[in-house]
Amino acid sequence: MGTILWLIAVVLVIYGIYVLIARRNVLLGIVLIVLGLLVGPGGVSIFHP
Repeated sequence: MGTILWLIAVVLVIYGIYVLIARRNVLLGIVLIVLGLLVGPGGVSIFHP
């Protein structure tokens, strides 16, 4: 389960950076990056106590 959450987090952060740079949509990019950090098991995770 941890690996799946890690992969989802990586995809969210990479897509968030893509949205920030390529599409110049700052708000959506920041939201995606923050969601990636919240889902990922590496730092803060909303799925682990």
